[in-house]
Amino acid sequence: MSHKNPAEREHFFSFDTNNKITKNIQIYVLFLMVLFRPVFSSAQTTALTLQQVLDIAGKSSPRAKLAETGRKTRYWNYRNFRSNYLPQLRLEGNLPGLQRGYQRITLNDGNDAFRLRTLANSSMGLTLNQGIALTGGNVFLSSNLQRIDLLGSNRNISYLSSPVSIGISQPIFGFNRLRWDQKIEPLRYEESRKQFNEDLEQARVDAAGLFFGLLLAQINYRIQEKNLANNDTLYKISKGRYNLGKIAENDLLQMELSVMNARANLNQAQLDVEQGSLLMRTFLNLRGNELIVVEEPPLPEDIPVDEETALREAFNNRQQITSMKRQLMEAEAGVSEAIRSRWGIDLVGQYGFTQTAADISSAYNSPLEQQSVSLGISVPIADWGRARSRVEITRANRELVQLNSEVAEQNFRQDVILAVKQVNMSRRKVMIAAKADTIAQRRYDITVQRYLIGKISIVDLNIANQEKDQARQDYILSLRNFWNSWLELRRKTLYDFASRQTIKYDSQAR
Repeated sequence: MSHKNPAEREHFFSFDTNNKITKNIQIYVLFLMVLFRPVFSSAQTTALTLQQVLDIAGKSSPRAKLAETGRKTRYWNYRNFRSNYLPQLRLEGNLPGLQRGYQRITLNDGNDAFRLRTLANSSMGLTLNQGIALTGGNVFLSSNLQRIDLLGSNRNISYLSSPVSIGISQPIFGFNRLRWDQKIEPLRYEESRKQFNEDLEQARVDAAGLFFGLLLAQINYRIQEKNLANNDTLYKISKGRYNLGKIAENDLLQMELSVMNARANLNQAQLDVEQGSLLMRTFLNLRGNELIVVEEPPLPEDIPVDEETALREAFNNRQQITSMKRQLMEAEAGVSEAIRSRWGIDLVGQYGFTQTAADISSAYNSPLEQQSVSLGISVPIADWGRARSRVEITRANRELVQLNSEVAEQNFRQDVILAVKQVNMSRRKVMIAAKADTIAQRRYDITVQRYLIGKISIVDLNIANQEKDQARQDYILSLRNFWNSWLELRRKTLYDFASRQTIKYDSQAR
C-alpha cells in the first residue's frame, strides 16, 4: 500500500475552492452521466402504455377471441330456442320401396287368404307445425299423397291423397315446457351476454397483471443498471482514495464486492425483462420479435367511487345475479313438472279430406271428409309413493336453491363493498408511496454528495441506495395494486366510474 506524504494528502483534500470543489464537481458530473444513461438502447423495442395493453387485451388477445367464440355459441343456442315458437315447414317423403312376399288380404267374400304380392310404395307430404306456448300444445296443417304400384300379372296403380288436414295435439293439465322455457331461456341468454362482458373485463385484469409484472422487471433492470454504474464509479473513486490512504482496504474490498453483486443482479434483471416481454407478447397475440417496453402510468385520478352506485350497477349488470334468478326459475319449473307429470291426459284431433283413385288427377276430385279424435289417459293406481317422493324432492331442491341464493347474494354484496374500499384505500397508498419515492431519491442524491466529500462511510451510502431502490419498487407495487383493484371493481360491477357508463361489450359485437 503506497501512501503520499501528509502534506500532499492535505493539499489534495484541502478545502481550497479552486481545487476541491472543481474536482468534486467533475467527479459528480461524470457520476450523473453514468447514472442516467439510456437503458435498452441496444435492442429494438415496442413501447406500450397501460391503456394500449388493456385495449388490445379486450379486442384481439386469444382470451378475448375465446370469449367471442363462446358468445357466438350462446347466441345461436338462443336462436335455436326461439325457433321452437315459429312455424316449422317440413317436406317428407319415401322413395319407392319394393316389397315381395306372402301377405294376408281380404277377399271379396269377406274371407282372408294369403297371396303372393309384389308391390312398391312411395309417398310425399308437406307439414306445417306450430307450437302453442300458452297451452303447451301443437297444431299442424298437412297435405299428403301416397302411391301403390302392384306388380306382376295383376299390375295395378292406385293413389291415396289427403289434400288438406288440420289437427291439434293438446296435453290436458300437463307440464307446459314451452311456457317455462319462455321464462328461463331469455334469462340464460341475458346471463351469457353479461358473462361475455365479464370475460373481457377479466382479460383486461390479467393483462394489467402482466403489464405491471413487466414494468417491475424493467424498473428493477434500470435500478440494477444504475447500481452497477454507481458502484463501478464509486469503486474507481474508492481505489483513488485507498491509494491516498483515506479509506481502509476492507472498505475497498466491500466496494469491489458490491460491483460484482450488481453485475450478477443486472444479468438476472435482464432475463426477467425478456421473460416478461415474452409473456406479454404471447398474451396479447403480438407479432414480431421486438422487446416490449411498457411505460409507467401516471398517478391515478381522484375519481369518486361510492358503495351505493357500485351495488346498484353490480346487481343490474353481473351474470351471477341473473344466474341466481334462472336457477330459482328452473327449480320452480322442476316442481311444476313433478306435480303435473303424475297423470297424463292427451287430446289429439284431426280433420281433413281424402280420396283414392287409379290416377293422380282423379285422386284430388271430390275428396271425402275424414275426422279422428282420441283422448289418452294415464293415471297411476299404485306407485308406492313414487310420484309423491319425486314432488317432495323437487320442493326440497327449490328450498335449497333459495337458501343458496340468499347466501350468495350476501357474499356478492360484501364482495362489491370490499372492492370499493380496496380502490379508495389503494389510491391513498399510491399517493403516500409516490411521496416516499421522491423523498428517498432526494435523500440518496444528498448521501452521494456527502460520500464524495468524505463526510459519510460506504455503509451509509449503501443503506441510502437500498432505501431508494425499495421506495421505487414499493411505489410501482402500490401502483399495481391500485390498478388491479380498479379493474377488479370494473369487472365486479361492469361499470366505468370514470365515464359513468355501464360496460357493454356485447352490444358492440357483430
